[in-house]
Amino acid sequence: MSKAGDLSNLRNEYLKSGLIREDLNDSPIGQFSLWFSQAVESNIVEPSAMSLATSDDSIGIRTVLLKYFDENGFVFFTNYESKKSKQIQRNPQAAILFPWLALERQVKIIGTVEKITKLESFKYFSSRPKDSQLGSWASQQSSRIPSRSVLAEQFASMKKKFSAGDIPLPDFWGGYRVVPKSIEFWQGRENRLHDRFIYELSDNKWTISRLSP
Repeated sequence: MSKAGDLSNLRNEYLKSGLIREDLNDSPIGQFSLWFSQAVESNIVEPSAMSLATSDDSIGIRTVLLKYFDENGFVFFTNYESKKSKQIQRNPQAAILFPWLALERQVKIIGTVEKITKLESFKYFSSRPKDSQLGSWASQQSSRIPSRSVLAEQFASMKKKFSAGDIPLPDFWGGYRVVPKSIEFWQGRENRLHDRFIYELSDNKWTISRLSP
């Protein structure tokens, strides 16, 4: 009989695909764009979901949603008074991970973090559904609350407050951009001999190396 919590026999072979240097885009953003499109086309759950790790004197990790990306970096939105934001303010570095496990793929990005402009935040905030806008006002993210009813009351209060006209962008809410210093593409392979390629930025140029699994 196996011990409780013993997962040593829980395993699968990764046989879907492989990755070779000749197939890689010279730009990591171009390669990410290709893989992201394939993730979307595969109808996997929440392809834009990414694990975001931050730290100061402590370490935090949580799932957030990527909202857009380009050659400048990867943008997500949050409350600027949340725990993650306070960690970023003290230590503006982060790691993000896209676990596209249905495709036997992962993408790991490490870089510095910067606030996007208020205009960029406003443009995205204005595109959100009204109830999502109200939710940003209602939630004091990461603060302790006695019950869910508190959230419902705060939401109702904000809905009444902003019942007429457009909902303004909260001063305490907006976007961050993770500016990549390295981007690793991981493709599962049989016998745990996975394909791993890392793009690293040096003197404004990207170099590509294969890593041992």
